[in-house]
Amino acid sequence: MTKIPEYDQVFTFENLYAAHLAARKGKRHKAEVIAFEMHLAENLIRLHQALQNRSYRQQGYYSFMVYEPKERLIHAPYYADRVVQHCLCDNLLRPALEPRLIYDNAACRKDKGTHFAMRRLTGFLTDFYRKHGTEGYFLKCDIQKYFNHIAHAILKEKLEKVFREPDTAHLLCQMIDSYAHDVQTGLPLGNQTSQWFALYYLDSVDRLVKERLQIQYYTRYMDDFILIHQSKKHLRHCLREMRQHCAVLGLTLNQKTQIFPLRNGVAYLGWQYYLTKSGKVLRKLRTPGKHRTRHRMRGLQSDYAAGRINMDTVKRSIVSLDGHLQHGHTHRLRGQLIGRVGFART
Repeated sequence: MTKIPEYDQVFTFENLYAAHLAARKGKRHKAEVIAFEMHLAENLIRLHQALQNRSYRQQGYYSFMVYEPKERLIHAPYYADRVVQHCLCDNLLRPALEPRLIYDNAACRKDKGTHFAMRRLTGFLTDFYRKHGTEGYFLKCDIQKYFNHIAHAILKEKLEKVFREPDTAHLLCQMIDSYAHDVQTGLPLGNQTSQWFALYYLDSVDRLVKERLQIQYYTRYMDDFILIHQSKKHLRHCLREMRQHCAVLGLTLNQKTQIFPLRNGVAYLGWQYYLTKSGKVLRKLRTPGKHRTRHRMRGLQSDYAAGRINMDTVKRSIVSLDGHLQHGHTHRLRGQLIGRVGFART
C-alpha cells in the first residue's frame, strides 16, 4: 500500500501554487480568481502560514442551482478554500484512497469516469452472453439523496482508520463539519473533497458485493450500482444484504432500486443497454437525454441568433455534443440534431 504523506509534506508552498494553477483552469475570468491573482504571492503565503500553524479554517460556501442533468443545489467553497482542497485531494486523498478502491468504482478517478463505466458494462454484457446467453437479470440500485445522507460520524471513523496523523485527521474532520444538510449528515456537492469522501464511504458496499456476494459483473458510478447475474434469486439475496449494509451507513436504497430481466435493457448513466439475441450490445440514449440534447441545440440556436455567442462557440459545443453521442447507437439522432440544424442571425 502507498505510504501516506504527512501533513507538512502535503501543504508545501509549491503544492499550494500547483493547486492554484489547477483550481483556476477555466475560471480565470471569474472575479474571485482575478482578485486572488492580483496578490497571488501574499495570498499563497497567508494560506501556507495558516496551514502550517494549524489555524486554517474554511470560510464557508456560496450557493447556486444547476439544472443539468437534473436540478441540484450546489454549495461551493470560496476560491482560497478551493486551492486548499485541490492541494489536499491531489497530494493526500487521491494517493491514499485510490489504491483502496475497487477497480469498478468508476466516478471521479484518473483514467475512469462515465465512458469507462459505459465500456465496462458493455464488456460485462458481452462476457455474460458468452457464458449464459441472454437469459439473466440485473439489479439496479440507487441511493436516496446520497450526498445529503452521508453520516459525519461514520465517515470520520472510516477516514481516521486511513489517516492516522492527528493534524491530517483534524483537518479532514473540520472540512466534513463545515457543512451539514441535517444534524451531522451531508456533504456539499461543490466540494472537491466531497467526491473522494463519497467514493470511499461506499467502499464497504463494493467489498460486500465483490468479495462476499461474489458478483463478477458489477459496476458503480458514485451512488448508481448495476449487478448482473443469471439467478434472480441470488440478486434478491444481494439486494437484502445491500439494504441491510446501507442501513448501517445511514443510507436508503430508493424506489429506482429493482431487479429486471436483461431483455428489458439496462438503464445506466443516461443510456439504455440492450443485449440482442446475437450477443451484440446496443447503447441508446434514454428519453431524458434526448430531451436535454434537443433543448441544448435550441439554446445554441437562440444564443447565436441573438448574438450572445459566436460561431466558434457553437462549433465547439456541437463537437462536444457529437462526441458524447458517438458513444452510443445514435446515428439517426445525430443527423437530426446536428446535420440538419441551421444557425442564422436575426
